Amino acid sequence: MLLVVELLAAVTTASSIPQGLTQLPHDWALVMAVLIGAGILSTEASLGVERMRHRSDESPHIDLSSVWTFAAAALLPGAAASAVVLGIYAHLYARVWRGGIPPHRAIFSTATVVLAVQAASAVTGLVDRDALFKSFPGLALVVAAVLAYAAVNMVLVVAVIVLSGPNRDLATFLHVLTRGDEAVLEFATLSMGALAAGAMGALGPAYAVLVLPPLIVLHRTVLVRQLEEAASVDGKTGLLNAAAWHVRAARALRRAERTADHAGLLVLDLDHFKLVNDRYGHLVGDHVLAAVAAAVRAEVRDDDLVGRFGGEEFVVLLPSTDGDDGRIAAVTVAERIRGRVAGIRVEVPDADGTVVVDDLTVSIGGASFPADGADLSQLLEVADTAMYAAKRAGRNTVRMGLHAVPSGAVRPAPRRHHS
Repeated sequence: MLLVVELLAAVTTASSIPQGLTQLPHDWALVMAVLIGAGILSTEASLGVERMRHRSDESPHIDLSSVWTFAAAALLPGAAASAVVLGIYAHLYARVWRGGIPPHRAIFSTATVVLAVQAASAVTGLVDRDALFKSFPGLALVVAAVLAYAAVNMVLVVAVIVLSGPNRDLATFLHVLTRGDEAVLEFATLSMGALAAGAMGALGPAYAVLVLPPLIVLHRTVLVRQLEEAASVDGKTGLLNAAAWHVRAARALRRAERTADHAGLLVLDLDHFKLVNDRYGHLVGDHVLAAVAAAVRAEVRDDDLVGRFGGEEFVVLLPSTDGDDGRIAAVTVAERIRGRVAGIRVEVPDADGTVVVDDLTVSIGGASFPADGADLSQLLEVADTAMYAAKRAGRNTVRMGLHAVPSGAVRPAPRRHHS
């Protein structure tokens, strides 16, 4: 897919050259120089921030240089806008990415932005660019161009992330694509690009300098958020780490106590995971952990707290559960997780072909609040004891509560008839 994207970017840019030559604004050289210069200047002003972002999180994230690349798409035809992208990203690679990002990834990132710029430029090119920022139809086209840019860029990047990961399915693709923070940041950055283009188009290229201060502040705000997230997330699975999970779970239980709500807690442990590491190596083991984490996450609600306690052990807090002090809901979720894990098939390429890991199972212990414990430590102790009871019962099963009741023994309470 990487090669396809890169070839498509090259072909679309080349095909846009003839038409672009007839659509160049009279000050095109100055506009291009200002945009490339502004992109370089903003990178240099935030150089330390960008390097820290890449050190703290090696996964792809929103690149704030899209302020300038979108402005190029709004003000210039496709081929000229692509040249601006190449100028900005060549500097970005030399100053930030080199040594930390492989060249093929840098080329792919540049190619996705080129395609996004081509799509946005095609939209804004539907009207005379001199009138683009002076009428309501022009505003509608700018909004459409923002959506086109975001769609192309985010879909391509997310598709590669999903295809290179352990879960290559539509659910995983949509989950990654719709991550709230990244989507909001993308649209905020593109909106700044639209404002920059409007100021440059109406008042002159020099007005691009007014965008630099808020952009630098945005850089630093993003870094703070990213560092906070990195400190609370387990690097192998993307779930909460043990410390962050404890803090949030304790807070959720205090809230449940105040509102007299029920809650459920699950402790999960992969069965015979050591055999996977011993047979295939820790790299394959890491892919298995990531696949199990995705399976657990897929079977709970967005506001349920899922964490990794280290090794092959996971924990889930289910706040605001209903029925039999939360046991029924906890058992239902636990059985869904157990079934999904049993269906996991992890494929990891290696030098000899592809390693396939399946036949995975998980033992789950559960506890309910407040029936099995009044605080988090008590609930964890009960759930952990129940999980070991599930192991002793033959693994790939669920046990619940203080007396490690089998999941099938947990039944809804009978309805009460009022006279």
